Amino acid sequence: MRIKPIKSEVDYENALRRVEKLWNPLPDTAEEDELQVLVTLVEAYEEEHYPIDLPSPIDAIKFRLDQMGQDYRALIGIIGQRTRVYEVMRGDRPLSLNMIRKLHAKLGVPAEVLIQPLKKKNKRANTLSANKKKSLKRTA
Repeated sequence: MRIKPIKSEVDYENALRRVEKLWNPLPDTAEEDELQVLVTLVEAYEEEHYPIDLPSPIDAIKFRLDQMGQDYRALIGIIGQRTRVYEVMRGDRPLSLNMIRKLHAKLGVPAEVLIQPLKKKNKRANTLSANKKKSLKRTA
């Protein structure tokens, strides 16, 4: 067993090929030990070079509802009344700490995803668009 750090894409590709060859080793063997070490090295390399961003809180909630076969109505009582649910799901209102706690407890959405700030809608772009429409109507 000759294991070395993964420092480049070539090392990474070689490690992946070796992991493939070692897949499903017999328990308590040198091959199993080698596989565990290689998988740890590959995971560390991937975390550093291929990070995956967390989903937005709204996307995570939508995904969880979809997994459960539910729609926004399932959020009534968790987030608040129907109006509050739609404000939150449209991105017009941020999640409160109480909402985050309830969503985490009742839906199992990770808190680290829910605490991210919502990306604000570009209201200025909407205003500019509306102003352009008005000016086009005047000239027509």
